[in-house]
Amino acid sequence: MARPLELNYCPRCGHALEMRRAFGRARRYCPSCDVIVFREHKVAAGVIVERDGKVLLVRRSIEPRRGLWTFPGGFVDFGEEPAEAAVRECWEETGLEVEITELLQVVAGQEHEAGADIVIIYGARPLAGKPSPGDEVDRLDFFGPEDLPPLAFDATREALNQWRSSW
Repeated sequence: MARPLELNYCPRCGHALEMRRAFGRARRYCPSCDVIVFREHKVAAGVIVERDGKVLLVRRSIEPRRGLWTFPGGFVDFGEEPAEAAVRECWEETGLEVEITELLQVVAGQEHEAGADIVIIYGARPLAGKPSPGDEVDRLDFFGPEDLPPLAFDATREALNQWRSSW
């Protein structure tokens, strides 16, 4: 797991941050603003889209893990509901409009420095659209439970293991 980046300067005033014990642990503190600076989690959301007993996966055309497969997903924008982000990301990556059917899993733990700290994975069904790779993917396809391609992330493996066990 990648080590999270530490903030060095106050996001309010730009003053150098210091460490101070607060709320039971050492935290970043701005002596100029007299505030504790809390880190925010990066949250991603994605969908396991099932059709005819197969799951939709996309092959990444960007780093990290370029050339490996995952479910459609990406970061939740500020002010966006995670389920809305999952639907939006699926549209952007695959051209498919989907409907969320269930919350499948929440996976915690950043896998790489640019990755999410929390990944929320929903089950979904396709509503409309023709599958077509978006900007961050170069291929997409539906795969059966025993035909899965090389996977990009642990969160993908965990979600697909849960999907397979419910099949």
